[in-house]
Amino acid sequence: MTLRPHERNRAAAEDIAARALAFLAADEERLTRFAALAGIDLGQIREIAGQPGFLAAVMEHLMGDEPMLLAFAAEEGVKPEVVVRAAHALGAGPWERDHA
Repeated sequence: MTLRPHERNRAAAEDIAARALAFLAADEERLTRFAALAGIDLGQIREIAGQPGFLAAVMEHLMGDEPMLLAFAAEEGVKPEVVVRAAHALGAGPWERDHA
């Protein structure tokens, strides 16, 4: 089965978002902060991780903290713009820098 370009973009964005979630989960403070701001219990993350909009929320959170976004991009070996494009592909809102 061959994926269409928008399906490949979505799949790539979901992959980046899943890695972003792993990045958050690798640090208890980051994960706890994400859960608190998202209004979820840490025990619910596995249960709701597959729900529509969850990965967009992960990316929205990541974009809301520029140092964390830059750290994630560096760890992944990608430009921050790639992470931002992935977030937008998942429906996350505009990065505040887009409006500066």
